[in-house]
Amino acid sequence: MSRGPNSRLADHFALTGWSKGELARLVNRRGAALGEQQLSTDTSRVRRWIEQGEIPRDPVPRVLAAVFTERLGRVVTTEDLGLERHRPARSANTAAPPTEPGAPDRTAAVLTEFTGMDLMLNRRGLVGASAALAAGAVIADNLHDWLTGGTTAAAARPGPRRLPATGVVADVNAPGPVGNEEVAALERSVEVFRAWDASRGGGLQRKAVVGQLNEVGGLLAHSHPAALERRLWTVAANLAVLAGWMSHDVGLEPTAQRYFVIAAQAAREAGDRPRAAEAVSRAARQMLHLGRADDALELMQLARAGTRPADGALPRTRAMLCTVEAWAQASLGRSDATHRALGEAEQLFVQDADGPTPSWMQLFDEAELHGMQALVHRTLAEHDAAAVPLAAHHAQQAIRLRQKSGRERSALLDRITLASVHWIADEPDAAVAQADRVLAGIDQTSSRRTWDRLRAMERLSARHQDRPAVAELRERIRAALPAPREPRPI
Repeated sequence: MSRGPNSRLADHFALTGWSKGELARLVNRRGAALGEQQLSTDTSRVRRWIEQGEIPRDPVPRVLAAVFTERLGRVVTTEDLGLERHRPARSANTAAPPTEPGAPDRTAAVLTEFTGMDLMLNRRGLVGASAALAAGAVIADNLHDWLTGGTTAAAARPGPRRLPATGVVADVNAPGPVGNEEVAALERSVEVFRAWDASRGGGLQRKAVVGQLNEVGGLLAHSHPAALERRLWTVAANLAVLAGWMSHDVGLEPTAQRYFVIAAQAAREAGDRPRAAEAVSRAARQMLHLGRADDALELMQLARAGTRPADGALPRTRAMLCTVEAWAQASLGRSDATHRALGEAEQLFVQDADGPTPSWMQLFDEAELHGMQALVHRTLAEHDAAAVPLAAHHAQQAIRLRQKSGRERSALLDRITLASVHWIADEPDAAVAQADRVLAGIDQTSSRRTWDRLRAMERLSARHQDRPAVAELRERIRAALPAPREPRPI
């Protein structure tokens, strides 16, 4: 029976410029390369997939996802193409699809497929910057009920994990169930990756993090004792946040957004609302970096709803979320709302009691609080000159506290913030001095996010470009920064 046109497949097909015959030949060729010699796709079958919504049998959906991924230069999954059975079709420009409560097997399947396609894309040197980002409301809808207390965490009902027949086929060489020692080793690996990201940026280790996350997705296809399974889901959430942040750090924005949603869904399976809220806040920070403050505020409303004290959220976690909300308010030029959010962040931060802190919150220390306050006030300074001295003060404090932390990338961002404040305050000599310090260390990072901030700082210097020292600095900045990435031709 006809399901109606597959609009998602049609939308992606239109982007490629292929004819139906070309797509059929590519499917057969790729299938043969994968050892699937029996595929005999032709033009009429492609037409039925697009116009009648017919879903081909496995492995064709996976082959299609592979050829679209290569052609479009971004991760495309079977679900993106509307080729999942028993699931409603959605627009091609939505964010990661919601995972129904009580379906951890589905979350594991999405995680495994997406990371597998990302690794394939990575090996071919392609990028994922061309796809559209979803709005904040789309991401929020995926998780709203659970984060606001509307549903029960799926992890409360552990059971066998089996990947759906229409999803990713498990690797026959993948490890089976694991024990406490193996999970502890995975938890330690997260700390190593996190420290590297804070020091050097996401470019050099992103592939390793995605590969580790793919392995964890395979482990989650097996049954484990409830406590061990929750730890595995927490590892998956932590790795997905890192994969998302590293993807954002190198400019793979749609890929990053998808990982943040996967992270929140994994945290849901672990029954950890604060962890999910922090993942959502990362998506909000991404939106702010891209100039979408309204979307960021929408996401932060959801994140804060999931961090009530009754949910186990520590004051420090809530303080961190307040700083992100303050950044969104500052981006919109709302001085009063910005100061209220920062005041709440300071009050919550000092309330944090001694005791164990989740590993994912340990980087939000006093230095990071000052760094966020500096960024917020620097953002507000473009609307309200009274924010300038506060921005300079907090940036200086952050730099001082980070001197021995090993977080060079974060310190560079603080110095870029301070230099920007000096430009805004018409203090070119001080700005040049800070920019010189940035240029001395910029080649040690692989962070497109840092480069973007440096470009924004360089634009602020334009009013002083008649000064020889400033003109020379602007030339050195342009020489140090990589050329803007050109869109990959389709």
